[in-house]
Amino acid sequence: MADSGSALVTCPNCGKTNRIPAAASGRPRCGSCRQDLPWIVDAGDHDFGLVAEQSPVPALIDFWAEWCGPCRMVSPVLDKLAREKAGRIKLVKVDVDNAPGLSRRFDVQAIPTLMVIVDGRVVARQAGAAPAQVLRSWLDGALANNRG
Repeated sequence: MADSGSALVTCPNCGKTNRIPAAASGRPRCGSCRQDLPWIVDAGDHDFGLVAEQSPVPALIDFWAEWCGPCRMVSPVLDKLAREKAGRIKLVKVDVDNAPGLSRRFDVQAIPTLMVIVDGRVVARQAGAAPAQVLRSWLDGALANNRG
């Protein structure tokens, strides 16, 4: 389950390992070189509000499952987008098998289901696996249309 509170991330700029919190008021930066770090975390029924809905940056939510082939195809694309947009988005992964409450709340009928949450509200949603360029365009559009 996703209540660990923090994750270890290697800085893409200098290679140092950093501990980043699942929830924070700012953006994670490397303790060594001060560059923005990719913010990739897990969340579940108990911490989703804090981790995703109260995120200081737009949250890209990935509803997925271990046994889902399309989810495994989309996951590396989402990780790459999170690295490319370090400091501008938080990738929040929700395992539907461990978060039945969130699956019901957001009416997740198919996985992967992706959502973008800005200031606590869902501003974009997409179900099913899509090619990398489609996901990138969808995310860029959601972020461009919902600037604070």
